[in-house]
Amino acid sequence: MTQAEMKRRTKQFALRVMNLVEGLPETNAGRVIGRQLLRSATSVGANYRAACRAKSTADFIAKLAIVEEEADESMYWMELLIESGQVKENLLTDLLDECIQIVSIVVSSIKTSKQRRDPKSQFTNPKSV
Repeated sequence: MTQAEMKRRTKQFALRVMNLVEGLPETNAGRVIGRQLLRSATSVGANYRAACRAKSTADFIAKLAIVEEEADESMYWMELLIESGQVKENLLTDLLDECIQIVSIVVSSIKTSKQRRDPKSQFTNPKSV
């Protein structure tokens, strides 16, 4: 996937979340979770664009790590919307899947960048150790 394609994809993700948030119930939970989801989901694309302008490989990796965190946080807020009954699961299935795919792409890019930076090192995910 090219940078331009990923920029488009993360922007479309943000726009879809914006539409979702506009349709949330006007409850305290709906408003609070909606704001959190809106913040994290729009941050995915913004931080990806920042990563594309990174000054070094280390900077690129650090900025992609933020993209990963924000996308994962977006998944959390969507899961809460489902589990709290604010939104029916079938309405979020595609959006959650897109978010999972974005996280996977970003994690893969981080691993590839780390290996290119130091090809002799064996990168392992500290979470899997």
